[in-house]
Amino acid sequence: MGASSPDYFIGIAQQAMWILALASAPILIPALIAGIILGMIQAATSINEQTLAFVPKLIVVGAMLALFGGAILMLLADFTREMFARIPDLLQ
Repeated sequence: MGASSPDYFIGIAQQAMWILALASAPILIPALIAGIILGMIQAATSINEQTLAFVPKLIVVGAMLALFGGAILMLLADFTREMFARIPDLLQ
């Protein structure tokens, strides 16, 4: 499979989408779960304060960034390094 092949670029795009999913999932999934739980609590108690929903989600996102931020950064750095290593293949 040559670098000028459309399959080559589709493979790179698929890999980029997979890296994007892996990088965003540790942040988005806990925020989604926290939003659902807070929404159920607000519906059960009839409290419709926007800051009540925003602050806990912000705390969850911050905690997930603190826990997984290094791993996400390494994942993105490895992908970027791999993309730069593929540049000579594109120039042939």
